[in-house]
Amino acid sequence: MLLQTTVPDLNAYDSIQALAQSATEAAQEPMNLWTMAQYGGWIMILLAVLLAIAVYLFIERLVVIKKAKAEDNTFMDRIKDYIHEGKIDSALNLCRQTDTPSSRMIEKGITRIGRPMSDVLVAVENVGNLEVAKLEKNLVILATIAAGAPMLGFLGTVIGMVQTFYNMAGSESGAIELSALSTGMYQAMVTTIGGLIVGILVIFAYNYLVARIDSVVRQLEGRTMEFMDLLNEPA
Repeated sequence: MLLQTTVPDLNAYDSIQALAQSATEAAQEPMNLWTMAQYGGWIMILLAVLLAIAVYLFIERLVVIKKAKAEDNTFMDRIKDYIHEGKIDSALNLCRQTDTPSSRMIEKGITRIGRPMSDVLVAVENVGNLEVAKLEKNLVILATIAAGAPMLGFLGTVIGMVQTFYNMAGSESGAIELSALSTGMYQAMVTTIGGLIVGILVIFAYNYLVARIDSVVRQLEGRTMEFMDLLNEPA
């Protein structure tokens, strides 16, 4: 009788030892982003697509803004010389060859020379507004990704928790397996981490682009004032 009660205890002890050893080995496995992403399911795939779109838009806008900001420092001096010498066609040709937002603004202003100063200023500002709108193209998509990625991560968390509790409720034995519970919660938390990572990266990229565009806007405003001062100079 003593032997019969001892053997099951030894078997239970061996099972506990095996479970503890497997848990220790699993805990010693290195964790990386790829391993975490595999537990996220289709939410992580969607977040990866959004991140790829954001990276493409960031690089594309960065190139466009850098090109818009680059300008010859002697451009306005040459425009001033042409206007003082009455070489309007040469000034227009220089603007078309330069092909920057500032040059397109100045070109529009030159074509309005001879009209009231208010008309010239309105024409230049309208072109400037159009140029700024071109620079801000697709920024709304970056802002949407920055705001939507964390929400998608939270959605994945809710779905993972719902699936976990659903599996627990559908267990025939009524017992709660710790491994199944931890796996479901792990999957749920991974999507939140993924969404926050994408959202943080994209919001930083968005604000950086906005700051660069503001720098271009200040440059355009400076060119506008410089051109209007040029027209107001006494002959």
